[in-house]
Amino acid sequence: MRWSLFPNFGLLVCMHSYISAFTLETRTLTYDESYYEYVANPVQWNSAMKLCNQRSGSLATVSNPVENQKLSSFLKSLNISQPVWIAREVMTHHLSSQTLILEFSGHSDRKHARLLHKFPSMGSVTVCTLVRFDPNSSGISTIFSYSIKSYINQFLLRAKLVPGKLVQLALQVHGNNGPYIEAFDHDDSWHSVCVSWTQNGGHWALFANGREGFRGEGLNSSEGIGRDGIFIIGQELDTFGGSFKKNGSFSGSITELHIWDRVLDRAEIYTMEKQCSPISSGLVFNWSGATMETETSLTKLRSDNPCQGNSEDSLSDSFLDSSVGNQTLSYEFLSFWLDKNCGIFQPTKETWSFTKCDSLRGAVCQFKKEVPDVIALPKTPFFSRLSQDPLTKPVMEELSVNPSLDRDLTLLQQLTQAVLNMLEAGGPNLLSSSDVLYLTQMIEMDLTALASTHSTGVDAAEVMVSIATNYVKMASLMLEPQMATQWKGMTEDGVSVGPFTIVKSIDNLTETLADMLAAEGRGFTLLTKNIDVYLKWQKLSEESCRHTFKPSVVGSHTTSSNGQDELLIPDTELQRIHALGYKELMFIHTHYSHLSEIVSGAHEPHQEKVKRISPGHLSSAVISATIRDTSKGQTIPVAVEYTLSSSHVVEYSRRVSPVCAFWNFSLMHNHTSGWSSDGCRVTFAGTGVTSCLCNHTTNFAVLMNYLEPKWSPEEELILTKLTFIGSGASLCALVVTLMLFTVLDIPKSDRTSIHKNLFIALICAQVILLCSGSAIHNKVACTLVAALLHLFFMAAFSWMLVEGLLLWSKVVAVNLSEERHMKYYYLIGWGLPVLIVTITLASASGKYSADGYCWLSVQNGIIWGFAGPVIFIIMVNIMVLTRVVVITISTAKRRSIMLAMGTSPAEQAYEQMRAAVKAVLVLLPILGLTWLCGILVPFSIVMAYIFILLNSLQGLFIFLIYGVYNTEVRSTVNRIKEREKKR
Repeated sequence: MRWSLFPNFGLLVCMHSYISAFTLETRTLTYDESYYEYVANPVQWNSAMKLCNQRSGSLATVSNPVENQKLSSFLKSLNISQPVWIAREVMTHHLSSQTLILEFSGHSDRKHARLLHKFPSMGSVTVCTLVRFDPNSSGISTIFSYSIKSYINQFLLRAKLVPGKLVQLALQVHGNNGPYIEAFDHDDSWHSVCVSWTQNGGHWALFANGREGFRGEGLNSSEGIGRDGIFIIGQELDTFGGSFKKNGSFSGSITELHIWDRVLDRAEIYTMEKQCSPISSGLVFNWSGATMETETSLTKLRSDNPCQGNSEDSLSDSFLDSSVGNQTLSYEFLSFWLDKNCGIFQPTKETWSFTKCDSLRGAVCQFKKEVPDVIALPKTPFFSRLSQDPLTKPVMEELSVNPSLDRDLTLLQQLTQAVLNMLEAGGPNLLSSSDVLYLTQMIEMDLTALASTHSTGVDAAEVMVSIATNYVKMASLMLEPQMATQWKGMTEDGVSVGPFTIVKSIDNLTETLADMLAAEGRGFTLLTKNIDVYLKWQKLSEESCRHTFKPSVVGSHTTSSNGQDELLIPDTELQRIHALGYKELMFIHTHYSHLSEIVSGAHEPHQEKVKRISPGHLSSAVISATIRDTSKGQTIPVAVEYTLSSSHVVEYSRRVSPVCAFWNFSLMHNHTSGWSSDGCRVTFAGTGVTSCLCNHTTNFAVLMNYLEPKWSPEEELILTKLTFIGSGASLCALVVTLMLFTVLDIPKSDRTSIHKNLFIALICAQVILLCSGSAIHNKVACTLVAALLHLFFMAAFSWMLVEGLLLWSKVVAVNLSEERHMKYYYLIGWGLPVLIVTITLASASGKYSADGYCWLSVQNGIIWGFAGPVIFIIMVNIMVLTRVVVITISTAKRRSIMLAMGTSPAEQAYEQMRAAVKAVLVLLPILGLTWLCGILVPFSIVMAYIFILLNSLQGLFIFLIYGVYNTEVRSTVNRIKEREKKR
C-alpha cells in the first residue's frame, strides 16, 4: 500500500494550464483552391489587412454562398464565435438626410413613444426598425408592442440581453411566444431588425441586418391583428391605455420604424438594407416625428440616418468623378465627409455586416493555394512493382500519360484495386511515406474533380462505391500497426505523413460518396479489420428520435475493447435542425479500432503555441460523426455524445485523467499536435469507459493524461511507513482510552458519552484503513471498504462537531438550559454520516470508489461528499475554539488579578498565554483542526510529513490528554487505590 492512497492525506486538485506566450496566434485550415488562417490577436481593420498582405495573402472574401459556407466551417472548427474582420469596407456619408432618433437612457416605467396612427385590421404585417442596445443593459428589453382593447400586447417584439453574448430576439403574437433567436452582437452598434407575420398558417420570419435569421409557423393563426390599437415603442402595456413596467423596458436607441400590412420577402428586405429606403408597396406607417407622441423624459435627437447601406458608393463615385476636373478636392476633404466602415463576418449567424474600422477584432487571412493539375507518380519500389506487373501495367501507363484531373473515375477504380491486391499480397518494406501521400492526394484530387463536374447517376454511384470499398480496405491494411511503422514519417520533400493523413482522405471520400448515394436514398456499410464505415440516409420529422451508431451492432465483429463504443446524436439536436429546414440528411460514421497502437501521445514540437491542446496518450478507438446536407453539399454542426472504452491498462504507480478530444486537421498546418479538447467535456469516467459530450462533429477519441506521482518513491515509502506506525500506535492508544472510560467508574455525563462515541468511530476507521490494502483488487470489496471508511471517518468528524457544540454550550452560552441533549447528539453523530454516505452512493452513478485504491473518486467529484462536510465542521470548530480561547484568556486575566495582586504584567501575560496554549492543546485532537494542514500538502513535502504525523498520532494525543492527564480518570484511579488500601 502507498501512503497516498489513504483518505487522511488531504485533497489534491490537479489543474492543467494552457499558456499562450507569443506575439501572434494563428490557426490554419486548407480548402481546395485556398486556405484560411485565423489571427486571434485583436487588431484594427487596416492592421489586419497589412498583416495578411505581408504574408502574401489578403483578408478573407465572402462574395458568394460557397465562400460563406467555407469561412463559417473554418471558424466553427476552431470554436470561434466572435465576429472577425473580412475584406469589405464602405464609406458612410454625412450628407444623408437626418432622421429622428429616440434615446431610451436606462430602464424606466415611463419612457415610451406612441404612434399617432389609426391601424386597420391586418391579416399580415411586417415591422422593420433600426435599434442600438445599451451594451450595459441586461434582461428582457421590449422593442415595441401593439395592443387592442380585447387583447393586451397582441403583437410584440422583445429581446433577451446577456452581457458578452449575442442579442436574442423573440416574437409574441396573441400571447404565443416564438423561440428566442440569436441575432447579432450585444454591442454599441446599430442593427436592423425586421419581423413579419401572417394569419395564414401563423407563418413568421425574423431578419437581422438584412439577413434571414429564422422562419417558423403556428404562431396563433386563428385571427389577424386587430384594428384601432395602441402601438408603443420601448414598452409593453400593463393594461390597455394604462401603465408600464420597468422590468422589460427598452434601453438604447430606436429609429426608422416602418410598418407594412403585408409580408415582405427576403429580397425586398435585403434591398431595403442596402438602399436605406423603405419599400412603398403596402407601407401603412412611415417613420416621422409628426406621427408620434413621446413621453416628456424621453430624449429625441435629430441625427444622420445610421443605415450603412450601399448608397454611399454613388456618393463617393460622384466626388471622385468631380475631382477629375477639379484637383482641389483632396483626400482629406473626402475623409471629412466620409466615415469608414469595415466588414465583419459573424460565425454564429453565417452572415457579414459592417462596423467601425477602428474597433479591435480577430481576423481571417486567405491565401491562394497552388493546386497542381498533376501529381507526379512517385519513383518508389512500390509503384515500380505496380508498373512491372502485367495486370497493373496498363493502369500505370495511363497515369503516366494522363496525370491531370481530367480523368475518368474508372482509372481511379482500377488503381485502387491494383494497390489493394498488392497490399493483400504483402511483402517486406512494402510502403513508404511518399506512396501513402500520393494515394491520399490522388483520392482528394479526383474527388475535387468529381465535385466540380457534379457527376450523378447509377453508374457513377456504383463506380464510386467500388472506389470507396477498395480504398477503405487499402486503408485498413495500411493502418495495421506493423505496416504503419514502414510508412509513418517524413517524405523526401519534408511532408509529414501519419495515420490522420489517411483519416482525412477517408473523410473526404465518405462525404463525396454520401452526396452521390443520397440521390437514390441509399446507404453504405463496409466492415474491415481496422475501419468500419457506415452511411445512413434518413428523413427528418418533428418527432425524430435520437440517432445511434454502435460499431459492435453495425459490424459483424465484436471485441471486448470496442463492445461499449457508441456515438449518439440526441433527439433534441435532430428536432432542432429539422426546425431549421433540413428534411433529408446523410449520417456518416467511421470507427478506427486500432489507431491507439499507431498514434503516439507524446508532445509534438511547438505545442505550446496553440491554446488548449490536450496532452496525453490515445487510449481508445477513434469514432466520427458527420451530418451531411447533400442537397447543398455542406456539413451541419450538431452536438454529439459518445462513449469509448479504453484499450490501455493504467499503471498502478500513476494517476490517470481522461480527456475528451478530437483531431483538429487545421492545427496540423502549424506543425502542432492535432488533438484538441475545445467544445468537449467528460460526462462520465468509469473503469475503462469514458463518456463525452461535444458541441460539434468530427473524429473523436479519449486521451489519457498520466500524472506522475508528486513525490519520489523513496519519499512515498517513508510516508507509508510513518502512516502504518502512527496509525498502529493511534489505534492501540484509542482502544486503551476507550477501555479506561468503560471499565473505570467515571461519573456519567454528556461529555463522557460523546468522548466514547468519538473513540469508537476513530477506532473503526483506523482498523478499516489498515486493512483496506487487501481489497484493492476486488471491485465490490473495494467499494464496500470505501463506503465504510467514508461512514466512520464522517462519523468521527460528526462527533467532533458534537464536541464543539457541547463546548460552546458549556463555556460560551452558559445561560442555556442544563437538560440533556444526547438524543440530538446521537442524531448528528451517527444519523448525519449515514445520510451523507447514502446520498453520495446514490449519486455516484456506479463510480463511487477511485481506480487503484479504496477511497472516494476524485475525477467525478464524489470526494466532495466527504470534503464538503469536513470543511464545514472544521470551520465551525475553529469558531468554537477561537471563542473558548478568548474566554479562557479573560478568565485567566481576572484570576491573576484576584489571586496575585503583586505579580508583574509579564507574569500575568505568561499566565494568560499558558492558559490559552493549554486550551488549544486539549481541544485540538477532539475538534479535528489538525486536518487544516491537509490543505497545504500539495505544496510541500514538509507539510505532508506534518499532516501525516499529526493525524496518525491523533489517538495517542487523545490517550495522553483524556486518559493519562484527565482529572476524572485520575480521581477515579485514586479512589480505587484508596479502597484497595482500606482492604
